[in-house]
Amino acid sequence: MAKQPESDSFLDMFSRFGRDLKLPNVDVQAILDHHRKNLEALEKSARAGAAGASSVLARQHEMVQNALHEIARMAQNYQTPGNPQELMSRQAEFARRSFETTLKNASEVADLVRKSSTESIEILRDRIRDAMAEIRAGYEKK
Repeated sequence: MAKQPESDSFLDMFSRFGRDLKLPNVDVQAILDHHRKNLEALEKSARAGAAGASSVLARQHEMVQNALHEIARMAQNYQTPGNPQELMSRQAEFARRSFETTLKNASEVADLVRKSSTESIEILRDRIRDAMAEIRAGYEKK
């Protein structure tokens, strides 16, 4: 059997095709590095977003536990005998504290989400800035 010549790799075929057409050389490694950096930035951004979501969930869990504890404490206070005015006063105080706590908790969760989103977006924004600088530098070389 006659020995067949080894086939060229896909990359070799395109390189030879580019040389034959006298196209400018393409730095494949630079292209791969560029896309690797893009993927790394996306991964880092996703990790930052996931960490932010995790901290929001942990804080919300803590808030629910605190609320349940407060409700249980309030329920125990209702069991103690008292006059109707005192009971109404306790209910009003509980409602006021619940409302204030809810507002504080909502503000805190919004801050956590904002911080997480900002961090994630900044990672991507930095990568876009770097990518644009890489592209500019590539054109300046030519």
